[in-house]
Parts: sequence; C-alpha cells; structure tokens
Amino acid sequence: MRRLVWPFVFALCLAPLAWLAWRGFSGGLGANPIEAINRFLGDWALRFLLIALAVTPLREIFDWAGIMRWRRMLGLFAFFYAALHVANYVGLDQFFDWREIWSDVVHRKFITVGMIGFLLLVPLVATSTKGMIKRLGAPRWKKLHRLVYVIGAAAVVHFYMMVKADVREPLIYGAILALLLGYRVVARARRRARRRQRRAGTTA
Repeated sequence: MRRLVWPFVFALCLAPLAWLAWRGFSGGLGANPIEAINRFLGDWALRFLLIALAVTPLREIFDWAGIMRWRRMLGLFAFFYAALHVANYVGLDQFFDWREIWSDVVHRKFITVGMIGFLLLVPLVATSTKGMIKRLGAPRWKKLHRLVYVIGAAAVVHFYMMVKADVREPLIYGAILALLLGYRVVARARRRARRRQRRAGTTA
C-alpha cells in the first residue's frame, strides 16, 4: 500500500507545477506571464511550507503517526517551489543582471525579506536526511530546524509587503502560521507541565 501512496503524494505535490505548465501552453498566464509565474510559484512555496508545519499538529491532535513520513517530502517541495520562484526572478525577470538583482535585494525590502527566508531554507534542506540528523545529533538538529518558524514568518511578511493593496490573502496565511506556531507553544507548555507533575509525584 505504501508503495502506491508514495508516487501518488509525489505526483500530487507536482500537480501545481503541471497546472502552471498547462496555463503557459494554453496562454492562460495573462498579460504579464513572468509576474504570474513568479506569484504562482511563491504562493505554492508558502503553501507547502504551511502544510509541512501542519504535519506535527495533525499527528498529535488525531494520533496520526503515519503522517510524519510525509513531512520531509513536503518541506523539500516547499524549497523546490521557492527555488523555482527565485530562479524565475533571477532568470526570466532580471535576465541574470546581477547588479540589478543585488540592488533589488538591498533596496527593495520585500525582496530582502524573501531572500533571507530562502537562504535560511538552504541549511534545513542540506540537513534533512537521516544521516545528517545522526551527524548533528537530534538536539542540535531540532534547534537548527526551528529556523522554519522564522522562515514561515519571513515568507508571510514578504508576501504582505509585495501585494501592497489587497492584503487579505497574506493575512490569511499569517493567521494560519500564527495558529500553527501557537499550537506548538501551548503543546510545549503542556508537556513541560506534565513533566513537572511527574517529577513532583516521584519526589512526594
């Protein structure tokens, strides 16, 4: 069964890219296709990041241990779409004009924030394997991968600053991110409280 589910989930994660390609071939990208591509890829990078962050709460709330096997794949797809988002900006939007790109990164704040978020994703992807978890040690690995919370906030702020006028969509994503992070704070506090109670019980 698992052998059948893996290709299905993988194909499902690629479905947005297939839809984008179809829109491109059918002329459905509008008057500014480069901007449409950039926006589409950025949206899906943020969506996959939020989906990956939702895995742990879903496991704990619904006692669904099996969902954890998809978390790494979902995180890697978030990076995949973010990398395509950046590549589209560098290659199609700026035509590899590195001086103009650097000027954008330095002077346009939403690009600054977005680039910081993307660069922070790189070490998480590089250390996402089981071998790297063993090499770093689980405590250090967990501390490093908490950067994903900063990355999520950077992605939402990047989106919010980019849209300028209608900010409803980035605010929705921001609310989802706040909910996911808030759940973690509450869950961690409850675990600490339970540990204190067990220690108090053993010393009573």
